[in-house]
Amino acid sequence: MESLQNYFLIAMPSLDGTYFERTVIYLCEHDAKGAMGLVINKPLGIKVNSLLEQMDLPAEQTSVDLAQSSQVLMGGPVSQDRGFVLHSSQPYWANSTDLGSGLMLTTSRDVLTAIGSDRSPKKFLVTLGYAGWSKNQLEQELADNSWLTIPADHALLFDVKHEDRWPQASRSLGFDVWQLSTQAGHA
Repeated sequence: MESLQNYFLIAMPSLDGTYFERTVIYLCEHDAKGAMGLVINKPLGIKVNSLLEQMDLPAEQTSVDLAQSSQVLMGGPVSQDRGFVLHSSQPYWANSTDLGSGLMLTTSRDVLTAIGSDRSPKKFLVTLGYAGWSKNQLEQELADNSWLTIPADHALLFDVKHEDRWPQASRSLGFDVWQLSTQAGHA
């Protein structure tokens, strides 16, 4: 199977009642070893500024509007005490991975100290935790019709309200996911 890195996974109705109900996941990594992604549409109810204050890293807020990125997101059920910043590319921070497509993933505190300052990435999402799949696990879930996939889109990732990301992602396929049955099958 081709790599789905830089794709979105859109939860199918069959995942209702699970952690992944109505989620959109940005896949940061997908290779023969497995996959890693971040849920991009489930706010934790914590403001980024509050998180920074709890970490003794107050945002400078000099030139960056935190309105769209102001909520910390539930990145997934794995390592929920670990933070990730998915952001537009710029000079490397400590512990950054260039994901291609103009995006980077950073796990170090230095990018957090820059949020709200002139050094801040132009676009960013802050998440706690991640979604992870072992070797062939995601492929099996795709075969079981648990997910739909579309190429990642920066506008959906950064500019659409959190609550609108799942319906908008499904509509980009030409239909609304809620119209699909929760029963999966193969002809």
